[in-house]
Amino acid sequence: MTERHGTSVPASARGMTRGVVFVHSCPKAITSHVEWALSDIVDFRVTLDWSAQSVEPGSVRAELSWTAPVGTAARIVSALHSWGRLRLEVTEEGTLATEGERFSVTPSLGIYRAVIGIHGDIQIPEERLRGAIARAALTGNLLEDEISVLLGAAWDAELEPFRFAGDANSVRWLHQVVS
Repeated sequence: MTERHGTSVPASARGMTRGVVFVHSCPKAITSHVEWALSDIVDFRVTLDWSAQSVEPGSVRAELSWTAPVGTAARIVSALHSWGRLRLEVTEEGTLATEGERFSVTPSLGIYRAVIGIHGDIQIPEERLRGAIARAALTGNLLEDEISVLLGAAWDAELEPFRFAGDANSVRWLHQVVS
């Protein structure tokens, strides 16, 4: 239960969604810590099928599909990014009451967050576009470069080799039961 405006709201009333965690690279030494953190967030034991990450020798990769309360993607990113040595992406599908999200995390760039529309496209709010236009005008940067920042192009460029290295891996679906 969570408190909202003085009343208790069961988890089932907050809404459930689905998502995927793509751990693109993780040092072997902290794989159990990643599993423990994920287990704590999704509220059941998580055991991932780790496989070698050929792009970064000595590291491994894994994927986890989940069903859990809305906001789980943000909780996962908050828990995992602090180690500073992981490359990961976390997606969360939208619901009738919420928009979808995509997070990308790299050691060198930190966290990128995007709102995702119903068809999987990044949705850039009007005020962020206006800000990009203003920055381009003030700094002399190309508007195209400002929009690339909004789209997370630097994260995509860094993660792309890691994504392809895992094309043969399977995805495991796990579901959280909320009473």
